[in-house]
Amino acid sequence: MKVLVCNAGSTSLKFKLYEMPACTVLATGKVERVGSCDDAIFGYCNTATGYRVDAGKMNIPDYAVGINKFLFELTQGKGAVLTDIREIERVGYKSVLSKNHYGVHEIDEAVMQGMRDFLPLAPVHNSAYLKAIETVQAVLPNARHVGVFETAFHRDIPLERKIYGVPYEWYETYGIQRLGYHGASHGYIADCLNAEKKEYKVISCHLGGSASICGILNGKSVDTSFGMSLETGLIHANRVGDMDPTMIHFLKQVGLSEEEILQGCQKKGGLLGISGVSNDLRYVLEAADGGNERAKLAVDVFVTGIVHYIGAFFLDLGGLTDLVFTAGIGEHSDRIRARVCQHLGSIGVKLDAEANQKNAPIISTPDSTVTVRVIPTDEELGIARRTCELV
Repeated sequence: MKVLVCNAGSTSLKFKLYEMPACTVLATGKVERVGSCDDAIFGYCNTATGYRVDAGKMNIPDYAVGINKFLFELTQGKGAVLTDIREIERVGYKSVLSKNHYGVHEIDEAVMQGMRDFLPLAPVHNSAYLKAIETVQAVLPNARHVGVFETAFHRDIPLERKIYGVPYEWYETYGIQRLGYHGASHGYIADCLNAEKKEYKVISCHLGGSASICGILNGKSVDTSFGMSLETGLIHANRVGDMDPTMIHFLKQVGLSEEEILQGCQKKGGLLGISGVSNDLRYVLEAADGGNERAKLAVDVFVTGIVHYIGAFFLDLGGLTDLVFTAGIGEHSDRIRARVCQHLGSIGVKLDAEANQKNAPIISTPDSTVTVRVIPTDEELGIARRTCELV
């Protein structure tokens, strides 16, 4: 079965075409700066032959142009891997959020309406996917289109860990609850451990521009640092993370506009907001090394939040067999991993400093009671698997 995975951003598109269930990647593609008439970037690769297209200064004014450019390369370019676009039987989307649709769903009008209903919670992400889905459906009307929602992996979290202390009617009527995100990434980590053993207690740390912690028991999510929106949990590159909701009312009272508050929480917060340096942890660390106190504080806040959630989820799980670091920071920043693990000796974590510096698959010592791992995430493969599995 040919399965196309689409990952849409506010101005970007990423694609992978799989042969399933073999999990073989046939081709990859990317479009960046969608909306530009003279500066868009397009990339394509036939993974079997190595044939590549790397083009800049492109005119890609909208999603439709970018998607059709990729589909052309799949079928008609020099690196074609299909003779007919209709060979694609299913399209899986790394979709984010749809009211009343929190798992893996074939996309129909009800699912699309749910995405529209939750636009206020994920305005950038949902608007991008609404455009992408409509465009791909028009080109591939006979394929099954599947939304693998970021909330899907967290749907089994017990209600006592999902519900907020709000009037119960808000949960029933409006769906107010902890939903969780990064499900494709944490789900992929579970897939990796499922292939190794049946019973385990793992805390998965997805640390990147967006960051979250997830407690996983024998393949199922039991808790997550994310709440109902993407503005919660750990501090992110630009987003505020956990905050007191009364702060919004207070800031309005002292004269800030709603737009200023939203910008502060969504675009100017997080690592950038605290450090005043950058939303990129690498630059924040450099500034901290140079003596910048606000940069040091940003790193401290980030590490403290990670440790806080690990400690909470350790108790939720009733112990820990594995601690996993994944995503851009988790996979590549030995310094952040070391900073986190130095606080975890009381729960049995012992870090192998040399293995950690090398980003080795296992970075704990042989006598550590918790196996500390670095696992590169593969969200697209997880989406392809869930898309293929849908009956």
